[in-house]
Amino acid sequence: MPLADTVHGALHYDVVEQVAPWQTESDPILFHHGIGASAGLWAGWWPALADRYRLVAFDMRGCGRSHIPSADFKWSLDLLVDDLFAVADAAGLQRFHLVGESIGGTVALAATLARPERIATLTVTNGAHLGASIQRVETWRRRLDEGGVKAWSDAFMSDRFHDDALSPGRRAWFAAQQEKWPRDSILNALGVLVGTDLTVRLREIHCPTLLLHPDGSPFIPVPIMAELYRHLPDAELNVIGRSRHGLPYSHADRCAMLLRAFLDSRQAG
Repeated sequence: MPLADTVHGALHYDVVEQVAPWQTESDPILFHHGIGASAGLWAGWWPALADRYRLVAFDMRGCGRSHIPSADFKWSLDLLVDDLFAVADAAGLQRFHLVGESIGGTVALAATLARPERIATLTVTNGAHLGASIQRVETWRRRLDEGGVKAWSDAFMSDRFHDDALSPGRRAWFAAQQEKWPRDSILNALGVLVGTDLTVRLREIHCPTLLLHPDGSPFIPVPIMAELYRHLPDAELNVIGRSRHGLPYSHADRCAMLLRAFLDSRQAG
């Protein structure tokens, strides 16, 4: 089982190595999921990418097969950035394309600012440069305290997906992953975002950036993503219709093809 060791525990990652022998060597792609998800979120992206790119996805700290911190563990955005690069180093990724969704998108933005020489391109899906509000933290805390993780997850599913967005099997799998998240990890990860504002540094991100955003996220309105787009020197923005905060899972095929086209165009250029 591939593990990236850190000072604060190990992080599990998966590697997909199916690059066709006739393909020229390309920088690999590293994927960072958000709260409630797991590395398996990205499996629907593999068919569009695996023939050309080495792919690495990991369970972020606090969930799945990675380190589950105690309730009083000190979380921070810098810690999550360090986690991302710990996985990259363990997987042998020197320079790579970076994809992040939800909080993973915020971490990806911060990671690109921290070590721009490591990032070939950046993709942010249903994520933003602005963090969560105290109100959302309190809403989630109340739901968790009153109904437990299952009640929180049930409510979150409607924020993520339209009723007809997924097959029953795919919906059940995602719900099961979400329900495995520990309460403290949910709240502490969300707490990292409170007060986060990367606006003043966005013009320092010079790598090509692809923005994929749902038209109906209850957490990040389209104008917030449009603001991110306006501040980035080299960005492309795609707003996907009839989608919510679970965009990279419900619309995996479309997102992956948009990423493939983006990377192909930049490499050709």
